[in-house]
Amino acid sequence: MKLRPVLLVLLLLSGFYYVTTHSSSAGKIFPWLHPATQTADATTTDAVTGPTGTFKLTQASAAPAFDTEEQQNIGVYKKALPSVVNITSTAVAFDFFYGPVPQEGQGSGFILTKDGLILTNNHVIGNAQRLEVLLSDTQKYKAHVLALDKNHDLAIIKIDAPNLVPVTLSDSRNLVVGQRVYAIGNPFGLNGTMTRGIISAIRSIRSPNGSPIEDAIQTDAAVNPGNSGGPLLNSRGEVIGITTMIASNGADQSSGIGFAIPINTARAILDDYAKYGYIRRPTLDIVTIPIGPDIAEQIGLAADYGILIERVLPGGAAEKAGLRGGNQKAYQGNIPVMLGGDLIVAMDGEEITSPQDLAAAMNSHRAGDTVTVTVFRGRKRLDVKVTLGDARDQQGLSGQTT
Repeated sequence: MKLRPVLLVLLLLSGFYYVTTHSSSAGKIFPWLHPATQTADATTTDAVTGPTGTFKLTQASAAPAFDTEEQQNIGVYKKALPSVVNITSTAVAFDFFYGPVPQEGQGSGFILTKDGLILTNNHVIGNAQRLEVLLSDTQKYKAHVLALDKNHDLAIIKIDAPNLVPVTLSDSRNLVVGQRVYAIGNPFGLNGTMTRGIISAIRSIRSPNGSPIEDAIQTDAAVNPGNSGGPLLNSRGEVIGITTMIASNGADQSSGIGFAIPINTARAILDDYAKYGYIRRPTLDIVTIPIGPDIAEQIGLAADYGILIERVLPGGAAEKAGLRGGNQKAYQGNIPVMLGGDLIVAMDGEEITSPQDLAAAMNSHRAGDTVTVTVFRGRKRLDVKVTLGDARDQQGLSGQTT
């Protein structure tokens, strides 16, 4: 009689062991012992049994929520994408037999106004005979050029399309190295591509035509052919620059060093276009000769650097300010030049040693601004106040015109 409770306990333990070590039985008899397989990050395991055995896949039980960084990326993309366009330019070249051969190029741009003004790079437009703009909704429109600024590598074009979404322009004066940026464009013709990086540096560079671009934005966001003309954005989806070029070291693809024109540089030409219907480029209205040590020694100048004024244009800014051109005929190779004019060595206190220096100084001003030009007249150093003119009427002049 005393063995009966002991045997009963042993029987119960044996039965419990058997049930818990056979999953199929446990699932039927005690379903709470083996709930559906679930991991800590809300995943489930699905098993499929076939001739090769059991194949198990672990999958999420629900779509994961985006983290804060991902939400920001998505927000920037959704805000800016409707304003970014793909630009196809078609020009006509001639083959060896002078037969016309159409040539196409692609770039990017972004919508400035609801009525269809678009900003892009001048080198995207090139010498195109036909321009076509593809919107983010895949609608295509013909475009025409309104204004070009080759020195800053900028162009304004226009399309006639409904329901356009313009970008929001930011201020590029207070950008900081390390700041997060986004580039949206059409690299290699892949529409609507976004890349992300930081501002790597703020530095002066030269545009594809050799003109200086002050305070260009250097970024490690991937930039490739086709990105040119597209927007560089801050973390709020506002435009801080116009993607322009890459440092490729001979490889036609991103090397982690891309450059954008600061949007404040573009604002000046946009203001000009809004006020006057064209872009006003500041000018001194002079024809010049660059001076180096050899030439300076030959003609006995007071400084071995600078820009020698060969002639001033009648009625222009330099003539009105009293600057003087040359009065002695000479030859530079087989080209006749006039010597004896004022030698420009500084503007607003900044040394001018080359035409590039003068171009950079002019880029920081607008037509109508008054500047102080430092010159040597013979051996005498003078500071002359000059109100800058408008370069619109300088076409057709020979020599280095500024």
